[in-house]
Amino acid sequence: MTVLSTSDLADYYSLRVDLHSHTKCSDGTLTPQELVERAVNFQLNVLAITDHDTVKGLSIAKDYILEKNHPLTLVSGIEISTSWHGFEIHIVGLNIDVNNIELQTLISRQQAARELRATSMGEKLTKCGFPGIYQQAKDLAGEGSITRAHFAKILLQEGHVDHMQKAFDKYIGKGQRAFVKPTWCSIEEAVAAIHHAGGNAVIAHPVRYDLSTKWLRRLVVQFKAAKGDGLEIVLPQMANEQRKLMLSFCLEYDLHASMGSDFHYPTRWSDLGRNLRMPDTVKPIWDLWH
Repeated sequence: MTVLSTSDLADYYSLRVDLHSHTKCSDGTLTPQELVERAVNFQLNVLAITDHDTVKGLSIAKDYILEKNHPLTLVSGIEISTSWHGFEIHIVGLNIDVNNIELQTLISRQQAARELRATSMGEKLTKCGFPGIYQQAKDLAGEGSITRAHFAKILLQEGHVDHMQKAFDKYIGKGQRAFVKPTWCSIEEAVAAIHHAGGNAVIAHPVRYDLSTKWLRRLVVQFKAAKGDGLEIVLPQMANEQRKLMLSFCLEYDLHASMGSDFHYPTRWSDLGRNLRMPDTVKPIWDLWH
């Protein structure tokens, strides 16, 4: 676990911080080493790697930072998929102990559910006319977590769709022919595992779940009841009204605020550290890292 001193935390407002990113260990396109290099090139000071239901990339990134003596603070993280009223809600864990037994047990369960879903999705896509796609997606994922993004990339590479989102809209998105309902853990289980690992639980990108304000409030209320710690209220692309709403929820429900690019691959719209600035009216999540 990354232990940050009070003096380190006092300077965070003046530093470039990104608390949500992905590597090839889940559905990102860069290796942990490449992600670290990009963070350094973008002059980030603090980076959290938060791969989907895995912590495999963290030790690789940590060793690489030490080897190269890079001026980058790595925050150990994870993004856990959960099921909530038919929606897939992601809970980011920050400043975690990656060796905690409760967290490792949950990760094993999540990986088993992820593999089962991928197998079923492969079978459905085969019936759609794409034989062998499961193995192709599995090969693309390598030792990382297999995700829908890997199937989408194969469909794109094979010319069956003209962009990634089309794969979701036509085949593997909710309600489509090859969609498979996931069997993720609950929000409560995710928060509990993160807390057992000494970390803090944050709802990832709340504005991206296509929830009405009423349902979004219900989500925040249940998360707060589960002893969740914070909301990711700053993303690279957010409308002003979305920022105001997330800020109001943080204040109303006494939750800490986090921010992150949700970086998966290089793009000018949501690259590392882009448009990330913590509002001075909220309690930042790093206040909990003593």
